[in-house]
Amino acid sequence: MNEALTFNADGAKRNPDIHWPHGFHPEQAELFAHNEIVIHATCETVFTNLIDAEKWPSWYSNSKDIKLLNSPDGKLGQDTHFTWETFGVPISSRVHEFVPDSRLGWFGDGPGMSAYHTFLLLKTEHGCHVVTEEVVKGPGAIDFRKNQPSEMHDKHQLWLTSLKERAEK
Repeated sequence: MNEALTFNADGAKRNPDIHWPHGFHPEQAELFAHNEIVIHATCETVFTNLIDAEKWPSWYSNSKDIKLLNSPDGKLGQDTHFTWETFGVPISSRVHEFVPDSRLGWFGDGPGMSAYHTFLLLKTEHGCHVVTEEVVKGPGAIDFRKNQPSEMHDKHQLWLTSLKERAEK
């Protein structure tokens, strides 16, 4: 098993129901993160907050300068291209998987790295179980894993706890 899946506990928690695009399976990662949370709100409410990307910076501090490049309604949708900054890095993203109230995934390219980030929303009796995972490849991903080994996991947990707080209002 590769180091990206063994350097922390995230690799062992991979969700088998994630749809990974060709070339971005966790086994191919040079950096991998898994986070999950139960939100006491509907998956529709959670999804609505996730696709309203231009508002992320107002509640998720690890995002800024989000620009949707081809969205007629100002929301993420299938094949939406967007640029933004996260982890202090400029990223160009494209939505790849878009299943309302259930799945959202996008490719992201930044300096020395390519990534795929996905959200899986599962309806429960208590609300919505949200799983987010990310595969990152390239020399930038290796440097990030070695120099800031918990940073991606920690910031994704912040994203989920901030999403929970927002959705449960």
